[in-house]
Amino acid sequence: MLSYRLPALALALAAAPAATAPAQDLPNIVILYADDLGYGDLSCLNPDAAYQTPRLDRLAAEGLLFTDAHSPCTICSPSRYGLLSGNLVCRTGRKPRAFEGPGGPSFLQEGVPTLADTLRAQGYRTAIFGKWHLGLTWFDADGERLGGGFDNSLKIDYAKSTPLLDGPQTRGFDVSFVTPNCPTTDPLYLYIENGNVVEPASMRHKRDTLPNPGGKWRWDNDEGWMAPGYRFLDADVMFCDKAMAFVREHREAHSEQPFLLILSTQIAHAPVLPAAGFDGKTDAGPRGDFVVELDTLAGRLLDLLAELEIDDDTLVLFNSDNGPETLHTIWMRQDHQHDAAGGWRGMKRDGWEGGHRVPLIARWPGHIPAGRKTTQLANTTDLYATLASLTGAELPDDVAVDSFDLLPVLSGQRPDDRPLRPHMLTQSFRGEFQLRAGKWKLLAHQGSGGNGYDRGAMQDYALPETAPEAPGQLYDLEADPGETRNLWFEQAAVRKRLMASLAEWTAEGTGRTAPRDRAPRGPAGLPRSEGR
Repeated sequence: MLSYRLPALALALAAAPAATAPAQDLPNIVILYADDLGYGDLSCLNPDAAYQTPRLDRLAAEGLLFTDAHSPCTICSPSRYGLLSGNLVCRTGRKPRAFEGPGGPSFLQEGVPTLADTLRAQGYRTAIFGKWHLGLTWFDADGERLGGGFDNSLKIDYAKSTPLLDGPQTRGFDVSFVTPNCPTTDPLYLYIENGNVVEPASMRHKRDTLPNPGGKWRWDNDEGWMAPGYRFLDADVMFCDKAMAFVREHREAHSEQPFLLILSTQIAHAPVLPAAGFDGKTDAGPRGDFVVELDTLAGRLLDLLAELEIDDDTLVLFNSDNGPETLHTIWMRQDHQHDAAGGWRGMKRDGWEGGHRVPLIARWPGHIPAGRKTTQLANTTDLYATLASLTGAELPDDVAVDSFDLLPVLSGQRPDDRPLRPHMLTQSFRGEFQLRAGKWKLLAHQGSGGNGYDRGAMQDYALPETAPEAPGQLYDLEADPGETRNLWFEQAAVRKRLMASLAEWTAEGTGRTAPRDRAPRGPAGLPRSEGR
């Protein structure tokens, strides 16, 4: 297991000098972070989608749409760590996992600066609403830290556990309203507001109290302990409403500051529970309705920015934490001829492209030239260095070690035939590595790295193994985007070179993929562009 020690820089960042640009020159930043939303789930990326996503399509048309963007991991918690730390989860010395019950401690280690820490040091007011799911530290009555598991929820001593040691408030956020785990899947079902539990979990949730759309889409709603009044059916409506209330309050009381807002939704994670008004909205079943709910909520937030006349002062980023869930992908293909993976091989948990190739959209009117698509390689981890660069924050080499500054791509100054990112690492469900270098993709493992394709409905998506004796996989994505022909033996020189690079970039204590000596560009990195 890798062990990666990072310095205690949070205090240093908090005491850092003011941003190099005046606060009024820095944009507000909104990150819309979707859950289990695949590459093929937006109609701007999938012309054969079974429904339309007009507001997110419009966001793409007004900005930049990435077609080769990836999540750091193929499950949610490690990818959320990548968003907030700029690191792969292997840098923690821990393997990928998704937390349930009072599971923890947080992947975000004490003293490791987060994106929120860095932007707050640049004068930003920071907020997050929705799914946290990074692990939290909970204590019992004897002061012992509790592990995961649903029954341990009843052992929590809330007086000893709160304010939370490793919740949003101690990781750079001024304002927060989050759930500890996946809002409708993994107990503990309760709300945490500004580091404190709103109401303890004292009731037993039974899944049969919820609707079961189509007789199957309630799948993966785990029974466990919840707080009274916990909301399953309109979780994302509530999160969006609170995010919008934050924006209004900020404009009224803190208009001199820019803000960072992260709206971390649970759509389209299982269970599929469209809110009132969205059930039956499409001809693509409950999951189609669910994604259209996400599209509509994104539109409401975007409309608020226009209403408050801060649209032109706000950089909006849209991204997803990994590819689409297995049964969701299968059911959508079977029932609605909709491919949530967008034609790529694999699904959530897999190291193949469908597990981690995801939507990424960036829009800042007047600064990011509109109506463009880019084939530049990108990763969620890159948002850290990009936003630090934009706001004038200097990143030490041992912070955000897997994060590249994408500003030259956003501004249109970096053409697609000059790759900004020469390489990229991702991790699959079991922690195994995938390495991209140009057209080459190395999987340092056999099989998917996640799902089993030897049983049940997954067997329909198993492909013949062209090099069954190989301990890993090597694909030429230019010639073989479907990852069907393993060139492990045929391209031995390429494989050896990439394996050597993988060993270097994952070395204990020194591994990194990002360049050193990253210099911030400030707002000049995204100058005003002609037209919109």
